[in-house]
Amino acid sequence: MKHPIHAARSFDIVSAYTLRVRFDDGSEQTIDFRPVLAGELFGPLRDLHVFEQVRLDMEAHTLVWPNGADFDPATLHDWPAHESAFRELARRWAAVEA
Repeated sequence: MKHPIHAARSFDIVSAYTLRVRFDDGSEQTIDFRPVLAGELFGPLRDLHVFEQVRLDMEAHTLVWPNGADFDPATLHDWPAHESAFRELARRWAAVEA
């Protein structure tokens, strides 16, 4: 099974926890990450100062944070199809943290 490979090319911080990500095929997604920031890897990004340290990894072609958090660029490209699954994972991670 073959699926398209997407590369993030740039991003802008739109507002707190929200990024507009542009891809190599000319498309873009505006993503509010706040609902998925839970768990050991993504939870630290709830600190806005940490979240805003996001960078574009030019080798992996995706967004990365200093603590090692990242998202597959294909997931970011097709965010509406993946968002509900990430929200559910975040709910489970938050329950474990409580």
